Amino acid sequence: MNGAEALLRTLKAGGVDICFANPGTSEMHIMDATRHAPELRMVSCLFEGVATGAADGYARMTGRPAATLLHLGPGLANGLANLHNAGKAGSPIVNIVGEHPAYHRARETPLGSNVEAVARTVSHLLRTSETAAD
Repeated sequence: MNGAEALLRTLKAGGVDICFANPGTSEMHIMDATRHAPELRMVSCLFEGVATGAADGYARMTGRPAATLLHLGPGLANGLANLHNAGKAGSPIVNIVGEHPAYHRARETPLGSNVEAVARTVSHLLRTSETAAD
């Protein structure tokens, strides 16, 4: 089992059975792992605002947790308004935000940002995994 498969199993064990995704290249390994986790429904969205809005709506309608899969810090930023509203409503959402590998982050990549600082503004709990073992 790799890190992506472990993430999907953890989501399912936590009661998440749907993920609204706007993935980029840094999240492709997670998308690939869904082949081995058919019990977690992955819904592709064309924009992060759609993914976060859909997750909020799903959580409010069903009372069940939803997940989002967003591309890097700018993708998270695109969904912030919906995540702010979801937080005020108490919607149970788990946001998974991709990140560049450490060797890319040192190069100030165009889509690089401080994901933790941005996520902290709409998060009740924040965890970062640097390796698949984490």
